[in-house]
Amino acid sequence: MPSELLNIQPGELKFPFELKKQVSASLRLQNQTSKNVAFKVKTTSPKKYCVRPNTGIVPPNATIEVTVTMQAQREYPPDMQCKDKFLVQSVFADIASPKDITPELFSKESGREITETKLRVVYVSPPPPPPPINESAEEGLSPKAVEPESHSNAHFFAEKATTPAESVDHQVKARQANEHQYLEKKAPSSGGTTTVPARTGGGISWMLVLLIAVIALIIGFALPRKS
Repeated sequence: MPSELLNIQPGELKFPFELKKQVSASLRLQNQTSKNVAFKVKTTSPKKYCVRPNTGIVPPNATIEVTVTMQAQREYPPDMQCKDKFLVQSVFADIASPKDITPELFSKESGREITETKLRVVYVSPPPPPPPINESAEEGLSPKAVEPESHSNAHFFAEKATTPAESVDHQVKARQANEHQYLEKKAPSSGGTTTVPARTGGGISWMLVLLIAVIALIIGFALPRKS
């Protein structure tokens, strides 16, 4: 039979001390025997701590977790030292329900073999707060990766804005090319070489001017002359 009925872990209660904030620590009570073991948790500062459960039954080869909560403190202890202590009592019990536990069960006058384990309280520094999360990193994009996309969008919209002007210019050039081809087909050819009538600065070809002059000359000869 083991010297201790319960294996209690950890060996001391560590609380991450913070002002005006409740903090908790846990105890694991493991029954190392083949019988039911009743336990009871006591403390030297009952108003400062809340223990749940503070009594109970641990079945054979089973484990029970006990939560110890320290009430919010208004000031720091000297040198972050604590003199509070806990005491865990354990005894064999022929009962199966925690409701059947009585104060006499843990009395030494009953003649039962009671095992006691003392635990001290230790204050530790609270864990540091997590670093702030960058929104760009959270979305999987860095600021440098966003800039090219914005530049690309601006270039895209710039191209869209100039598209109508380019379309009109293309249509004008197409019409000029069609007109040039039409004049080449209509102009008289000599020796296999196509001659395109030259245009005046006003847009009238020399051929048309020559034709008007010939018609005017014919009309002049056709009119009767006065004697």
